Amino acid sequence: MTNSVTITRRAGLLGLAGAGLLAAPGVLRAQNQVRLSLGHATAPGNPRSVAADHFAGLLRERSNGRIEVRVAGSAQLGDDLAMLTGLRTGTLDMSVNSQGPISSVVPELAAYGLPFLFGTSTAAFRTLDGPVSQEVVRKLEGIGLVSLGWWDNGIRHITNRRKSIETPDDLRGMKIRTPADPATIDTFQALGAATQQINFSELYVALQQGVVDGQENPLANIHTAKLHEVNRFISLTGHKWECSPFLASRIAWGRLNDADRRLIREAAQEATALNRRLMQEADAKLLAEYRANPAVTVNQADQSPFRAATAPVLDRWEQRPIGEFVKRLRAAATAAA
Repeated sequence: MTNSVTITRRAGLLGLAGAGLLAAPGVLRAQNQVRLSLGHATAPGNPRSVAADHFAGLLRERSNGRIEVRVAGSAQLGDDLAMLTGLRTGTLDMSVNSQGPISSVVPELAAYGLPFLFGTSTAAFRTLDGPVSQEVVRKLEGIGLVSLGWWDNGIRHITNRRKSIETPDDLRGMKIRTPADPATIDTFQALGAATQQINFSELYVALQQGVVDGQENPLANIHTAKLHEVNRFISLTGHKWECSPFLASRIAWGRLNDADRRLIREAAQEATALNRRLMQEADAKLLAEYRANPAVTVNQADQSPFRAATAPVLDRWEQRPIGEFVKRLRAAATAAA
């Protein structure tokens, strides 16, 4: 059996379901077999992709082949919003994707991406694995999503095709792609950039064609998507951290027995640890590679002016309807630093 399926992006969730490759209505049982679908948007080799395949392998091994997880990456099942819809309607069993689209239904998730909230991924993990995130877990359950873990989507930096970004003034007049994440949009507008939301799967072409001048992502995502080929300037701003929630459809979850749920949670915990380790290893490895690459220009930006320019963003978010959660999150992040 294979851990992955090959599907054209155009086919999307409906085409996959029609081809019989997605369990319908969520979990297919035949002769005690369990087949689950797992979608994500990253390319092969990305820590998210590697961890998803590892998760599938663990379940196949520990169930003696009885539980099969079919992994479809590179946005084969559509963009993050399409996969979120699939989870909630039961046409997709699991996904691990960016926090931004999910924050459209659980706004608290966007707060994890506020500027300079976490100085390191380790501090972010301490916060996410602590009590403050249980409120988010309960809200996810309320909209039909089961939390299986918080994966690392990295400390993020800016790339562009024009010049090194040393101060916020260097961003003025630039068009920067951001994910559909309100905290990221607010951050870059505070820095003086014009923002545009483009699906990650379409980002390379958008950069290549000059639809936008630059974008922001962790080094692992920049590398596996080959964004350095069309954005030669990499500026290490470390302006935010972002998570990738690993989620299951409550519809699919409800059709599993307790023993299978336990196996899945155990495998998810190990896959979460692997993803986090690979992301941190990738940062060190890729930074050295990029610094040695004559076709790429890397600069370390002074964070001080970026912090000063974006500080009002955090204060304004405390005035939002989720303001009390933002205050608790900021306090937990400070304690975890």
